[in-house]
Amino acid sequence: MLERFGAKAIVSGGDAKLLRARLDALGGTGACIISAGICGALSPQLKVGDCVIADAVVADGRRLVADAAWRARIAGRLPEATVGAIAGSDSVLVDAQSKAALHVSASAIAADMESHVAASYAAERGYPFAAVRVVSDQADVALPPAVLTAMAGDGGIALGAVLMSLAKNPAQLPALIRTARESEIAFRALLRCLNRLGSGLVGTDLG
Repeated sequence: MLERFGAKAIVSGGDAKLLRARLDALGGTGACIISAGICGALSPQLKVGDCVIADAVVADGRRLVADAAWRARIAGRLPEATVGAIAGSDSVLVDAQSKAALHVSASAIAADMESHVAASYAAERGYPFAAVRVVSDQADVALPPAVLTAMAGDGGIALGAVLMSLAKNPAQLPALIRTARESEIAFRALLRCLNRLGSGLVGTDLG
């Protein structure tokens, strides 16, 4: 759907190295980079389906600030969204303790595995950057082990890996079903947000 707004979609399935390689392959100049997808809540105030707009991305001791004008105009189109810092993580945060620790150490309200890569790429090239993410798991919720291998590089589900994890630990099935349902809620909310942004996906001029 992003292409109809003039954006080029890059999918990595949460693989930081793959995302960086695909960004590097873009080449060219004058780009605007927006990180759009799902995230995990670090703030206990955020619920599944809530939208988060980054004012900065925090990772590896760096705080990469989002383009202020772009962020403000996105917030104007998504007034119910929460604005705050997003923490970058190289792995899935599967338990409440990990989320709470990152909430404090990064002073961030949410975390994902892609925004810090995109923000770093944009900063290196002087491109405007923004991030819009939707919460798929709350701060107090533990995720089942299967999620560690669930995402494929094309953004789909690595079904074989999920089934193998489930065979090793059948007791995680209820949590896995809950996670799938909450992810579906988040992706539907994300699509609604992106549709409302429209041309805001492709640059700072939302007019």
